Amino acid sequence: MASNYNSLGFNLMTTGENAGTWGTNTNLNLNYLRDTFGYISIAMTADRTLTIPDNSTGTYDGRAFIIELTGTLGGTRVLDIAATAGSGSSPGGSASILKPFIVFDNTTHSGDTLTFKVTGATGFALSEGTTYLCYHNGTDIINTGLGSGDVTLTGTQTLTNKTLTSPKINEDVVCSATATELNYNDLTTLGTSAGSKVLSADSNNLTKITGAAYFEEDTLTFDATQDWDVRASPVAKVTLTANVIFDAPSNPTTGQFISILCIQDAGGSNTIGWNAVFEFAADTAPTATTTGDQGDLFSFRYNGAKWLEVGRTLNLTVA
Repeated sequence: MASNYNSLGFNLMTTGENAGTWGTNTNLNLNYLRDTFGYISIAMTADRTLTIPDNSTGTYDGRAFIIELTGTLGGTRVLDIAATAGSGSSPGGSASILKPFIVFDNTTHSGDTLTFKVTGATGFALSEGTTYLCYHNGTDIINTGLGSGDVTLTGTQTLTNKTLTSPKINEDVVCSATATELNYNDLTTLGTSAGSKVLSADSNNLTKITGAAYFEEDTLTFDATQDWDVRASPVAKVTLTANVIFDAPSNPTTGQFISILCIQDAGGSNTIGWNAVFEFAADTAPTATTTGDQGDLFSFRYNGAKWLEVGRTLNLTVA
């Protein structure tokens, strides 16, 4: 009885056949097994076809498990794989290919499309910068969906009906001219409770807020050269446990208003100094209240270079 091939192109030898060549054929099968867990890189500057031929690794080995696609497409490209392993000729015959792939599309599309499919079938389109878990079912390449809908570091994705759990946005959010913009007519009640706030436009197209709006007061950790991130904490307070000099605030924005309440500890007598970026009337900083547990309140507006004092209220009872 003649030998044949399985779905990975392994030679299934029949007893009594291949006299004197069992060692060679066994080594071939062991190498095929090695290749089944292997990695290959393919430049997709032209269409490519993966095969699992009889007793040959082929130029582009369809046995590989991990495939990295590289290069600039330069046109519509197709990565094909044969429907069967083997040549179909005798001895050996052929068998339908049944195996998984991990495919990393590391190509540059530049507007072109790249498809992974079985020869004569449809397969699926790959997205630049995305890794896919897919498989050959004997008829076509099936995308499991693991990877194709994931957000990647370099790719661009459209999120439709996605829930983002505790997202962190580290850059300013920008609405481009081609994006759907949010206009005043879309700003209906924000929330469902009776205390919900409403944004609308008045007759001068100025934004109107129905209901109160406020900045939450943050408590700064005291240090002798006081740090103050005014983007994170535009309204803040700090309890003085020693003399202090305020550093230039970090993350300022031109036109921004900020406020700081300086509270003396129980012992009092703590002085307040200011970085030169703070500008006071007559270029003279106020003398701080030094009575224990009393507070001084200062407000400033940033002009892009200096924090200009807007107002001060000294010797406040804050508790």
